[in-house]
Amino acid sequence: MVQVKNYREETDMESNLSFLSEKGSFYLKNADKYKALYFPIASEQGLKSVVTPDLGGDSKIDQNTFLLEPESVENLHNNKAGRNFWCGLEDGSIWSVVGRSAEAEAQKLQADAETSDVCGGFMWHSVSRKSKQHELSAMTLSFVPYNKNVEIMHVDITNEGHEAVTVNPVAAIPLYGRSADNIRDHRHVTSLLHRISTTEDGVFVKPTLSFDERGHRKNEMTYFVTGIGEYENLKEMKPESFFPTVEEFIGEEGTHLNPESVARDWDGVPAGTKREGLEAMGGLKFPKITIEPKKTASFTIFMGLSDKEIDTADLIECFSKREKVYAAVKETEKYWQDKVNLWFHTGDKNFDNYMRWVAFQPFLRRVYGCSFLPHHDYGKGGRGWRDLWQDCLALLIMDPSDVRQMILDNFGGVRIDGTNATIIGSKQGEFIADRNNITRVWMDHGMWPFLTTSLYIEQTGDLAILNESQNYFKDRQTERGTATDERWLPEQGNKQLTEVKEVYEGTVLEHLLLQHICALYETGEHGKILLRGADWNDAIDMATKRGESVAFSCAYAGNLKKLAVYVRKLMELNGVKEIELFEELVEFLQMSKSADNTFSHFAKRIRHTISGKKLKVDGEWLATLLEENAEDMMNLIRKDEWVTDGKGNGWFNSYYDDNGRMVEGVVGDQVRMMLTGQVFSIMSGTASDEQVKAICKSADEYLYKKEVGGYRLNTDFHEEKYDMGRMFGFAYGQKENGAVFSHMTVMYANALYTRGFVREGYKALQTLADTALDFNTSKIYPGIPEYFDAKGRGLYHYLTGAASWYSLTMVNEVFGVKGDNGDLKLEPKLVKEQFDENGEASIEIDFVGKKFHVFYRNPNKKDFGEYVVKNITLNDEKIGDVHNNCAIIQKGNLETLTMGTHKIVVNLE
Repeated sequence: MVQVKNYREETDMESNLSFLSEKGSFYLKNADKYKALYFPIASEQGLKSVVTPDLGGDSKIDQNTFLLEPESVENLHNNKAGRNFWCGLEDGSIWSVVGRSAEAEAQKLQADAETSDVCGGFMWHSVSRKSKQHELSAMTLSFVPYNKNVEIMHVDITNEGHEAVTVNPVAAIPLYGRSADNIRDHRHVTSLLHRISTTEDGVFVKPTLSFDERGHRKNEMTYFVTGIGEYENLKEMKPESFFPTVEEFIGEEGTHLNPESVARDWDGVPAGTKREGLEAMGGLKFPKITIEPKKTASFTIFMGLSDKEIDTADLIECFSKREKVYAAVKETEKYWQDKVNLWFHTGDKNFDNYMRWVAFQPFLRRVYGCSFLPHHDYGKGGRGWRDLWQDCLALLIMDPSDVRQMILDNFGGVRIDGTNATIIGSKQGEFIADRNNITRVWMDHGMWPFLTTSLYIEQTGDLAILNESQNYFKDRQTERGTATDERWLPEQGNKQLTEVKEVYEGTVLEHLLLQHICALYETGEHGKILLRGADWNDAIDMATKRGESVAFSCAYAGNLKKLAVYVRKLMELNGVKEIELFEELVEFLQMSKSADNTFSHFAKRIRHTISGKKLKVDGEWLATLLEENAEDMMNLIRKDEWVTDGKGNGWFNSYYDDNGRMVEGVVGDQVRMMLTGQVFSIMSGTASDEQVKAICKSADEYLYKKEVGGYRLNTDFHEEKYDMGRMFGFAYGQKENGAVFSHMTVMYANALYTRGFVREGYKALQTLADTALDFNTSKIYPGIPEYFDAKGRGLYHYLTGAASWYSLTMVNEVFGVKGDNGDLKLEPKLVKEQFDENGEASIEIDFVGKKFHVFYRNPNKKDFGEYVVKNITLNDEKIGDVHNNCAIIQKGNLETLTMGTHKIVVNLE
């Protein structure tokens, strides 16, 4: 770990961000000048915290259990009641070691104001400040140990002067201790439930009830703040008194930024004190100490929660000494670094460090879901359907050991009509019926599972996963959200039953067929799949009747073509010519091209139960049917959806609005273009090579803006478009309306790489990275945000599917390390800028349970298209077949390898 206070003197940078090691740890000077910075620290035990440069931010385990007061991004600079640590000085002044004080606020805009510098690494964050007035410096380290449900705030206070300084140390952590709903709903009433007590170690709060007007429950959760101090030869310094309530801490005249208790050196209350019905405060007053010149006093504060008896003695034993705290930080960082076992070496060390954070982000989303960081102030926790599948993409290339079971469990969320559950439980494979009976179908949901399953199959060669059985999800929603199954009751459970009340299970292949075929036959007046509640772009949500998604019609068609390939391979694997499916599905498929109302009839037949009978169909007939359906859709799109601007530029229309009108093209004197339709027409193979060239030219002209991150999601339509979606109500350049939306930009890059448009794909990827790494523009810590706004600022950081797709694209396409039915295929698409000064680029990665360090050697520093794969060695021995500019190491050769890291060298010429 880096000591910020030692590093600061070595740089004259005003505000840009620097990496300090190859592990991605970073330094940012004057970090508290940026009001929307925040950083995640969490454990897999459940505690999810976020900290700012002045130690704001909240901490919680779920929506109903917040340790610290919930904070959205605007509260980060409005809420003054965050974590704090005070030093009362002999002259009557007070100093906040994290800069959260009235004095710091008043001086903030002055040229010589104190500022906070930040260092960060995987799940740890440190803040450094120095007071010229008091000749004190402080370094405040925050982290959550990987194996505990407690946040640790460790403060080192150093006397930088030449004379001894006497301080009164006071830790101040406001304890919220209730549901996020109570921030506005019954905030005062819920404080009346608080039962507060002090012990010799700290302050404990156990509300009597978990407040919910639908039904109050006895509360079992205790929230606490405890602490210990250390200085020179003194024994452990426990708090000598406490401020267990907000009113006792801030006083009648004070505030959180200028508390009376510290300013007037009040005595706190002793251990054994109890308080009821008040806002709780983890106020710990430590004994007065005199710090000699150049000496350091340390204080370790614990804040946490538990529904069991809290063993504070264990915490103090584990972290009572400074060296123990730093050892725990080192262990925590190692734990997370080991999980992110993906390393890149290119000609740009900053980019390599950036990729450490991008690769870490899918793990953050597994921990935080999509609701528990300051920008992500929607929903009540958990991940969405797309998140389940896209996070698997990253896990496949970093931690593939449990992915097979994860995929199988996730298929348990698919309904028999091809839609899926939208409320996802905290346990893997847990799906919950919507208790609010809000019917919502996102038309894109059915295509994501196939992308992940396909990648898994190619990576592992495990085609047999398509034969595995899984149940189907069941609730009141039926007929793809257009009807309600009044016969279904919650007590029947959330699994699809047969007519004889048995749980029905079908193969993974059957699940995939239903997801695609059912969507493909739910088309609008232009023959494209109905948009319904929205597709990938959640903000296109107001075209529920006549809206169509051309973009994802391309995607489904592309999937169907590949699914046909798997059907044929599966027959070969099984040694049979037939595929087994449930009776109603077979009848639907056999009639699907002969009658207009076939799908409606099928949907009604499976409304409540199915027969449970299984029939066999000819596999070749099924594969051909899938291909024909795919070609029909692609040809229709090619015929009807290509638009031009009259100047030689062309692209595909992405949508129809609720008035049945084509959304893109030239309207009056306006060019309307959206990126989504281009991504999936390219990725699916709907677009010809000539059309891809035209799309790239059009995207560069109408969507690209380098200074804000690259390719914007759409041009400015200059209207609200209430017949399309809420996105058009957003200001242009913000979020889904014209921002550079990282996820779709990365998928654009991925699609271009897969089609061989390498320079174009590199441009899309690299502009995102360059913008993120330019702190003065992006104003974010390392990583990829959900989007860049009209000024290039990164927003909705950390929790984005873009991270999974960026990592996947770098591994599979840029470095060309990918599975080929279980074999290892090496097909580099690196451009000359990505090689170092020696003409080398490398990647460390796990593949089929083995570790590999793959080196690409390009001594003549040729560009993509100028080099070919000459030969390949594995552990210094020539191996593999080389053809078509790629090398393949067969699965059998990989399986004989021992544990440890194996070296692959691919020579280019």
